[in-house]
Amino acid sequence: MKAQRPILTIVALILFVSLACTTILGTPASEATAGTEETNVAPPPPVEKSPTPKEQATEIVPTDTPAASPYFTEEFDSKPANWELVVVPDNPDPSKKSDIESVTTAFSDGRMVFDIPEEWLSAFYTYTGETYKDVRLDIEFDNKGVNSNQVSLVCRSDGGDKSYELEVSNDGRWVFKVNRQIVNRGASDKIKVGKGINHYTMICVDNEISFFFNDVEPKGSPFVDNQNALGAGYVGLVVTAKGKIPVNVEIDWYKISEP
Repeated sequence: MKAQRPILTIVALILFVSLACTTILGTPASEATAGTEETNVAPPPPVEKSPTPKEQATEIVPTDTPAASPYFTEEFDSKPANWELVVVPDNPDPSKKSDIESVTTAFSDGRMVFDIPEEWLSAFYTYTGETYKDVRLDIEFDNKGVNSNQVSLVCRSDGGDKSYELEVSNDGRWVFKVNRQIVNRGASDKIKVGKGINHYTMICVDNEISFFFNDVEPKGSPFVDNQNALGAGYVGLVVTAKGKIPVNVEIDWYKISEP
């Protein structure tokens, strides 16, 4: 029994030293905090998610779309919109009939080509996209056919018989019509006869209609209409074959502008 006392003494000494170290140094942090909640620690700030392109709002800025102008120059590079072709037989002898289907039009090299192979036919080409009351019309064309043909400018047309019409023959004569009835006539040496290029102008303001041949106003212009005073209507042109055929006319351009 005496031999075991030193061993017990050593064991007791080790336990004493171990307890002393624990008291002085304290419990390890991992053991001290095990099983406890951190109530005083602030949560990390939330991470903001960038919007995807689909989520991003698109701001639509309103824009003012300018209204299309009623004034323009038709250069006939191709078949234009809002123009209507109507061919009318004009033979003074009702027993003789011409084929309205014989009239052809084409668009070539920036020109509109009228080909009328039969006599006493009028090809009306009317712009139906707008109506006008006070307006200026200009046309430039090249006569490629016979000497006797007529090119007209028309304003305030109702699409039927009502209109003001300036009909010019390339033999130097002209007539002015109201509702397709001749009310004035004359001649001008400013009209280029035969083959060649002519420029005609017609200005419709109130009940006064003025006209010019190659920028020169002839005697008889303006015409003042004190009886009909037509209101707003369509504008256009007419190519006519009367007693001599064929008629071949190339329209370079047609201008609609403010008077």
